[in-house]
Amino acid sequence: MPFELDYFAALRRMVANRADCAPAATPPFPAPSPGTPPSPPVQMEVSATGTALIRRFEGCALKRADGLIEAYPDPGTGGAPWTIGWGTTGAGISPGTIWTQEQCDARLAADLRRHAADVRTAIGGAPTSQAQFDALVSFHFNTGAIARATLTRLHRAGDHAGAALQFGRWVFAGGTRLRGLERRRAAEAKLYRGA
Repeated sequence: MPFELDYFAALRRMVANRADCAPAATPPFPAPSPGTPPSPPVQMEVSATGTALIRRFEGCALKRADGLIEAYPDPGTGGAPWTIGWGTTGAGISPGTIWTQEQCDARLAADLRRHAADVRTAIGGAPTSQAQFDALVSFHFNTGAIARATLTRLHRAGDHAGAALQFGRWVFAGGTRLRGLERRRAAEAKLYRGA
């Protein structure tokens, strides 16, 4: 056989020339040590449990008699950021914005993908269970603060107990402590702990 500079091409040719050659089995990856959450897969996404948590706290508010959904002011500020559907804020959302239920649902799906990607970036390769990931996505969906939150730093460092305690610090909107945010952060912390 002539000398090949392309190792993989040579290997493919050798395998093709040997009828009895079967691909080698891939060695198994070592199991994580007991008590350690699994590392997040490259494309970890929010689960049905995480989506349900977000839907429960966001609600698809201000449904009109005609079935359409209307934008409403932030409960903490009484104004901006204006919100519509399942907690959507941003450009194009202002007083008078009206969407169908289908638009709200489609935007939630897109927002969940975007927030999940932000969380994956923020936590890097830190070992993360699905429950922890879901709690972090819910937190980020509501606060937009995953990249700067102390709880993210603690999670990456493996201090999951400390990270869980940090949820309770994020209960203010417009300088006012909100009971709804207290309930949401308690639910996120509970999910994060796997309880």
